[in-house]
Amino acid sequence: MRQDNIIIRRETPADYAAVENLTREAFWNVYRPGCNEHYVVHVLRHDPDFVPELDLVMERDGQLVGHVLYMRSRIVTDGGRELPMMTFGPISIRPDLQRQGLGKQLLDDSMERARELGAGALCIEGNIAFYGKSGFVVAGTRGIRYHGEPEQAILPYVLLKELRHGFLDGVTGVYHTPKGYYVDEAAAEEFDRNFPPKEKWKLPGQLV
Repeated sequence: MRQDNIIIRRETPADYAAVENLTREAFWNVYRPGCNEHYVVHVLRHDPDFVPELDLVMERDGQLVGHVLYMRSRIVTDGGRELPMMTFGPISIRPDLQRQGLGKQLLDDSMERARELGAGALCIEGNIAFYGKSGFVVAGTRGIRYHGEPEQAILPYVLLKELRHGFLDGVTGVYHTPKGYYVDEAAAEEFDRNFPPKEKWKLPGQLV
C-alpha cells in the first residue's frame, strides 16, 4: 500500500551519518553476524560507477526511514559487446517499519527515476519473493548469467528487470557486479568501530 506522508529525495552530505546508521540497523545480523552494508554505502558514494541522482532517502513525517543507492553495471553479451545497465543496493528500511510496504514504495519510485535517466534494465542479487512483486525475474531464465558461475547455472538470487520494453530482446551474456561492492572485510570492521557497540549473533538463515 502506498503511503502518502512520504517524501523521497536525493541524499545530501548532511544525511550521510544517519543513513549509515540506518543501514547498519536494517542489516545487523541479517545475512551474517553483524553486517558490512553500512560500510558498503560509505564506500560506494566515492565509486566511479555511483549514480548520484539515484542516491535516495525516504522520509516519513520528516523522519528518515529508508535509503537506496544505484550503481552503473554491465552485461557482457555473448557477442562480445558491453551493454550498460544499472544495479542497486543496499536498500534499507528502518527495522521497526519493515514489512509495511515502504521498501516496495522506495524501490518502485527509484526504478522509475532510473528509467527516466535512461537505464534499460536492472540486475541485482536478492530474494525473488520480495523483488518479484516489482517485476523482477530470475536472470538465468532470460539468458543472463552471473560472472564466475558455470554457463548452465541458473542462480535463484540473481534477478533481472527490464525498464525499457525490449531492451534485452535477443541478448544473452554475463552480468558483472560493480567491483565497488567487494569491500575489504578488515576495513569494514574498522569502520564499524565508529558506531555504538552491538552484539553479533550467528542466526539460522544467515549466508555467512
